[in-house]
Amino acid sequence: MRLLVQPGDGVAPLVDAINGAKSRVEIVIFRFDRAEIEKALANAAARGVFVHALIAYTNRGGERNLRKLEMRLLAAGITVARTSDDLARYHYKFLVVDRRELFLLSFNFTHLDIDHSRSFGLITTNPKLVGEAVKLFEADTKRQPYVAGLPAFVVSPVNARKQLTAFLQGAKKELLIYDPEISDPAMLRLLGARAQARVDIRVIGRVSRGGSTLAVRKLSIMRLHTRTIIRDGAQAFIGSQSLREMELGSRREVGIIFRDKKIVSTLIKNFQADWEAIQRAGEQPVQQVAPQDEAAQLAKVAKRVAKAITKDLPPVAPVLRVLVRAL
Repeated sequence: MRLLVQPGDGVAPLVDAINGAKSRVEIVIFRFDRAEIEKALANAAARGVFVHALIAYTNRGGERNLRKLEMRLLAAGITVARTSDDLARYHYKFLVVDRRELFLLSFNFTHLDIDHSRSFGLITTNPKLVGEAVKLFEADTKRQPYVAGLPAFVVSPVNARKQLTAFLQGAKKELLIYDPEISDPAMLRLLGARAQARVDIRVIGRVSRGGSTLAVRKLSIMRLHTRTIIRDGAQAFIGSQSLREMELGSRREVGIIFRDKKIVSTLIKNFQADWEAIQRAGEQPVQQVAPQDEAAQLAKVAKRVAKAITKDLPPVAPVLRVLVRAL
């Protein structure tokens, strides 16, 4: 298993993998603007490799570009399928080469994600993970139900909530989390429970109100796109789903839970470096307010506002006398 770190590793590993394909390439696309990858796919098809692209039926603001991409790929001899519209989004992205190597990505095939955003990708030749990715690809291209067959292969909305809940519940000492938005109520309660159990939880990203006290920092030094969780320094999750209700229950998202000492160590180093860089840039940790504390604080604020308004308003009686006289 290998790790891709963006920005840094760039697009070359993806292009090289496609250029090295012998028999087939299967790719899932949500957003796409990398001419290098498009050229590599077209060249692969030209030399007799079966190239099959599954393209999202929609994304925010980019449907026209997706349809243009479809036409160009078809013209290059590539087989193209479009995802169903039964889910709110088909947001996952991966690449399978010769059904032997899987690139599971938390970034899109775009300049913004690869060159300017913190994101990660996994490369694995594990037969079970590759086989499960192929099974999902075939189910989604044929618009048939996917049945999860591997707990480590996390698919929304099929088994993501169950597997990520178990993953978080298993934390004993530490959770390091990259997530653009944690807002799912059940996940917030779970993180609160782990924090109360003295698990050190740090988040780079955003956590909505309602969670227990967590140390949160916004990634101000670059754009954040990855969804990554590192548990107890030994196990990690990388995928496309945030801990949001929609991404767990209404969208197609994919991730992998894995153990790999070297990769987990690299993820920890990246997290610590980003955490410290944010601090040097002047961004301080935001302590999320626990529900009971939040209610108390809101009550205090309401009292202060009411007192200020009462103090600034003129007495009511004189105003009423003026109105009566006017009548």
